[in-house]
This record gives sequence, C-alpha cells and structure tokens, in this order.
Amino acid sequence: MTADKDQEIDHGQDAAGDLAAYESDLRRAERKVAGEIDPGMRAVVVAVGVLVAMLSMVLPHTGTASGIEVLTFAPDADAERVTITSEVFVYLLTIFGIGVSAFALLTRRWLLAWIALCGNAVACVAGMLAWWSRNTPGVGGIEPPSGVGIGLIIGWLAVLVLTFHWARVVWARSTYHLALEEQRRKEAATRDAVARSLQLKPDRDA
Repeated sequence: MTADKDQEIDHGQDAAGDLAAYESDLRRAERKVAGEIDPGMRAVVVAVGVLVAMLSMVLPHTGTASGIEVLTFAPDADAERVTITSEVFVYLLTIFGIGVSAFALLTRRWLLAWIALCGNAVACVAGMLAWWSRNTPGVGGIEPPSGVGIGLIIGWLAVLVLTFHWARVVWARSTYHLALEEQRRKEAATRDAVARSLQLKPDRDA
C-alpha cells in the first residue's frame, strides 16, 4: 500500500514538472507572438505610403526648395524663408514616416509599429502647421515668397495614411494582448485546480 502511495506521489510530481515545463515553453512562445504584428494587406498600403513619403522628399516642398533641401538647410530653403514648422515636419516625415515605418514593416515588431504610429501622428500636426506657415505672414508681416509645394502636400497625405493604418495594426494587436491575458488567467486557474487535485489525492488515500 505504501509503495502504491509513493508511486502516486511520484506520478503527481512528474505531472507537475511536465506542467511547469509546458508552461515555460508556452510563455516563451506567447511572448514571441505577442511582440509581433501581422499587418496582412495593410503591409502593402504602408509600403506604398513609405514610398510616397520618400517621393515627397525630392519634390518641391515650397517654391524651388525640395524636402531634402529643407532637411539639409540648403541655400534654396533659406531663400524661400522656410520656417521651423516645415523643418520639424520634414524631420518627422523622414524619421517616422520613412525610417521607423519601413523598419517596423520589415521586422514586424509591435513596439516599432507603436513608435511609428506616435511619430506619424505628431507629423500630421506638424504638416498642418507647415502648410499654414506657407500661407501666413511671418514676423513683421513679411509674406513667404512661395506657397505650399506639391512635396509638402504629398508628404502630409502620406503621414495621414500611415497614421491611420498603423493605428489599425496597433489596435488589433492590443486587442489580441487582452485576449491573450484572459486566456492566461483561465489556464492558470486550470493548472492550479489540477495541482490541488494531485496534492489532495494522496491525503484521501491515506
């Protein structure tokens, strides 16, 4: 009788060890999946948005100054009296609309997608201010020599599209995180119930 009890205890301990190993593997797989995104067909739209943002940099931002010239403080940008709002927008467009968005799309990391969303959202506001600054007199009532260029318009539309689609991707992943946490709670409750039953069974037989 004692040998049978010892066997049952050993079996319970083995089962608990198997559950612990399974739980460890499951958590590693969950962390890997939770940190990734699956944009699906949105990946195509985001890729096109990045390409359009890149195109806007070589087109006139205002007058004869292109987005690259605004970015590098070229003489043409000085001649067009480019304001800091345009400079901020071009920097945000380059960093988040092109750089971070492309990197997030290639790596499929949720954190990078979230950073791309925040950066592009700020770029939307900066683009609107840059547009406004090209149609508003500056200090002393000095009119800008040129208005809004096609590069500024296309770049602003690109960050609007990128913001919308990154928001949908991040929101979908956030919803998945909540569902995953609920599943973990249920699995933890099930494992606790199994462990308690294995611990109580030898006591009943005694």
